[in-house]
Amino acid sequence: MDPDGDRKDIILVVDDDEDIARFVEFNLRLHGFEVIHASDGQEALEVIERQRPDLAVVDLMMPRIDGLELTRRLRADPMTSALPVIMLTAKGMTVDKVHGLSAGADDYLVKPFDTAELVARVSSTLRRNKEFREVSPLTGLPGNSRIRREISDRVRQGVDYAVGYIDIDRFKSVNDRYGFVRGDDFISALARSLHRAVVAVGLPPAFLGHVGGDDFVIVCAPDQVRPLTSRAVVDFEKSADTLYDATDRERGFVELKDRRGNIRRAALVTLSIGVSLSDAGKRFTDPLEAIAVASEMKTVAKSQPGSYVAVDRRRGVT
Repeated sequence: MDPDGDRKDIILVVDDDEDIARFVEFNLRLHGFEVIHASDGQEALEVIERQRPDLAVVDLMMPRIDGLELTRRLRADPMTSALPVIMLTAKGMTVDKVHGLSAGADDYLVKPFDTAELVARVSSTLRRNKEFREVSPLTGLPGNSRIRREISDRVRQGVDYAVGYIDIDRFKSVNDRYGFVRGDDFISALARSLHRAVVAVGLPPAFLGHVGGDDFVIVCAPDQVRPLTSRAVVDFEKSADTLYDATDRERGFVELKDRRGNIRRAALVTLSIGVSLSDAGKRFTDPLEAIAVASEMKTVAKSQPGSYVAVDRRRGVT
């Protein structure tokens, strides 16, 4: 299902065997997918022109255009190059799987297959594709749905965790002074600093996601919060200094004109970090609640001078 709940994921089933096509269609519809059908590769191309599926389940052996050729054509077309493809093969031979994957298929199923495997392969391939699409083009970090899933995984595992919400103080002053291209450089610098800090804290592995703009989220063990944030702050402030023009860096502020033409001063950027803890007398069952508390604490951090980490210490009900 579509994570936002706006519409069902559309699966295109391409198979000249009507019995198999009906079996696949019935079971996918039963699990909440919308299904459209094409009898061979040629018809599939025509269907895709009219309706954009979210994933294609493609038989290897078909008349006119077979599964390998169809997959190659889909990958060669910029409009369909990212369409995930699961290849069906009746033989189960390694050479067929290799050919299918080398043609650009994302996964394969060997006939006969059961319903559970079909649904699991379709669901996991859709999930991976959505994660790929939502990755920030600027930082290469995963976005909102992956962040929520990371927190959900830790809730399900029953481990204590911390959620940190990070953004850049006075980021707008950078964009106003230098333009959005330089602003992107500051965001990229923060991503690199956070990544280095995540790597430095070691195991268990901490998670880093990019909400958008200058907003980032970390998910880690509670005892990793202090070393991770301390390292990130020092690293980022050092990196940010190099991104300012020499004059602004040396005097410690930038000068900006307001709408009335008055000159105002904006201090150099720092970080505000808000942290929610699952072990602070409470258990978040909803990832959005953990993020919301971290965001609330980030607002508290912004009321303090310089880079600041605000941790929610309020006792909740277990």
